[in-house]
Amino acid sequence: MPKTLDQRTRPQRLLALAQLSNSVGDGAYYTTSALYFTQVIGLAPARVGLGLTLGWAVGSLAGVPLGRLADRHGARGTAVLLAVATGLAVASFTLVRGFVPFVLVACGYAAAQSGLAAARQALLAGLTPADERTGLLARLQATLNAGLAVGAGLGGLALHAGTRAAYLGVFAVDAASFLVCALLLAALPRVAPRALHPGGSGLGVLRDRPYALVALLNTVLLLRMPLLSLVLPLWITERTGAPAWLVSALFVLNTAAVTVFQVRAARGVTGPASAMRAVRRAGWVMCAACAVFALSAGASPWVAAGVLVLGSVLQAAAEMGQSAGSWQLSFDLAPADRVGEYQGLFGTGVTVARTLGPLVLTWLLVEWGTPGWLLLGAAMVAASYAMGPAARWAAGGRDAEKAGASAAAGAGAPTATAPATGAVPAPSTAPAPATG
Repeated sequence: MPKTLDQRTRPQRLLALAQLSNSVGDGAYYTTSALYFTQVIGLAPARVGLGLTLGWAVGSLAGVPLGRLADRHGARGTAVLLAVATGLAVASFTLVRGFVPFVLVACGYAAAQSGLAAARQALLAGLTPADERTGLLARLQATLNAGLAVGAGLGGLALHAGTRAAYLGVFAVDAASFLVCALLLAALPRVAPRALHPGGSGLGVLRDRPYALVALLNTVLLLRMPLLSLVLPLWITERTGAPAWLVSALFVLNTAAVTVFQVRAARGVTGPASAMRAVRRAGWVMCAACAVFALSAGASPWVAAGVLVLGSVLQAAAEMGQSAGSWQLSFDLAPADRVGEYQGLFGTGVTVARTLGPLVLTWLLVEWGTPGWLLLGAAMVAASYAMGPAARWAAGGRDAEKAGASAAAGAGAPTATAPATGAVPAPSTAPAPATG
């Protein structure tokens, strides 16, 4: 029986509500956590940085096995459990009183977050036809930014109060947001676990060099992530005469732009070819943004402010194009029976950009100045153009793998009257996802 419109769109609405729930909590957490760890717990800033770096390093290693767990044992159940685990980890931060417990909780938090991201991608792939995934991800990204903005406002209220109770309230909101997320994910239709095809044992993604190269190039493009949160605030205060409040204004500008225009930016991305074009365009736009940011050095306050706003607009446009293209490639180039595992590897790019990006970009841009900006822009163009050959290499491997699997299936195929056995179970709610 054909599905009604409500049956087709209900999973997407639930995914969006789950995204909104935990992004509101995360926005409040990101705004206040550093001050809570230093001023309430009493940890030294250097120790906070070290603990979070160690946590996200563990998280980057956990994404692949937890994504594989989602593939083998069901994406919905795995995502629900990891959402609950993330909420419990957030709540555990309120019990921390020393550095070692802080590191342990940070590792648990980062691992649960990384695994949750991979499991949710596997869940999305099982519930959504291949030609609708990038559009849905664009809507989820817009929802994410809206939720972060609301959460940042709640965090701002806690910062204004400046009390221990206010900070604890933020952590309670974030923990509760992940529990609400878990309830919403549990209400989604079940996606059947994937049976491993012959020769697919082990963590195959770690041996898939073409896909690993695509993920590595995407990580280079994601080095833009620390710009708004760390590099531009330092650049504005140390290298330009622009007012300090512009830092907040640029963050709001980026968040609003992605919320409003991400869906529109992703509409033209429908397959590998259009995804690679989007990534190449984004590389050039990001290069232009870097050149514009460099022009703000030494300018008068209002000229610098105008230049920085223009650079931020270009950066937001590059971010939206690169995101849409990379989402499409990350799904198209992954085997249908290992979406969670492959998304676990692809998602490590975010973790690496968040942990190594601040160190690399602070030295490259704030210390080196204009030449550093130009070098970063050139790296963005180079990585975006290298993505095309790497994606074609990965797609060729997928085609050869599918041809080999078809030949093996044909050699042992049953007669026309006998039912086929050993089939890979398709998701119970949607057709099996297409691969690149």
